[in-house]
Parts: sequence; structure tokens; C-alpha cells
Amino acid sequence: MIDQIAPSDFARWLADMAKAHPLERTVLLDVREPHELQWASVGKDAAKHGYQLLTIPMAVVPVRLAELDPDQPIACLCHHGARSMQVARFLVSNGFAEVANIAGGIDAWSLQLDPSVARY
Repeated sequence: MIDQIAPSDFARWLADMAKAHPLERTVLLDVREPHELQWASVGKDAAKHGYQLLTIPMAVVPVRLAELDPDQPIACLCHHGARSMQVARFLVSNGFAEVANIAGGIDAWSLQLDPSVARY
């Protein structure tokens, strides 16, 4: 199952994952392209919110799949949520158990959670 998480609910989802998986650090997998990462990032929030930010462009995820732990909770992020949902489906089809999609992507993150994150 893929959870759809609004950015405003991400902290609660992280807390739930920390309780359910106390030995695993949740990964926020940003699947946007490198040029998009230059426009906006949620990396500064990683330590504050307790997640590990990993950036792997969507097209490269299959090649780099071994870098991801199927036992680790993973939330996927893109610009508006469509590419990250495709990656989330791919992860689930490859045996990943705790997978979420950030609904609305980094654009919604800026609107709901952190207006200092640039919109593009």
C-alpha cells in the first residue's frame, strides 16, 4: 500500500514510522532532476524533522535500487507528486513495504509546510 501524505501531515507520518520502525531512519527520496534540485530543496529540514534526504532522479531509480533498503520507510517526493507516485509504485512492486508519496510534491511542501522552499 502506498500512503498519500500531505506535506502538512509529514511530521506525523515520520513519527508513526519511527514508532513502527525504531531501528530504521526514514528516507525522503527526492526523484526530481538535478536542475530541479537547484531551484528548491527540502534538505535543510532533514535534521530538524529526522529523515534522511536521498536524491535519485526517477529514471535512475531502477539502476540504483540496491542503494535503498526495502525494510526502511521511504517517502517519495517530486515537483507535483506524479513522478514520485510512479517511483513509489515501482518500489512496492520490488518488495518495499513502507512507501509513501508526498501528495502535491515540493510545490505543496512550499505552500503547506515551508514557504521558504522556492516554488517553480
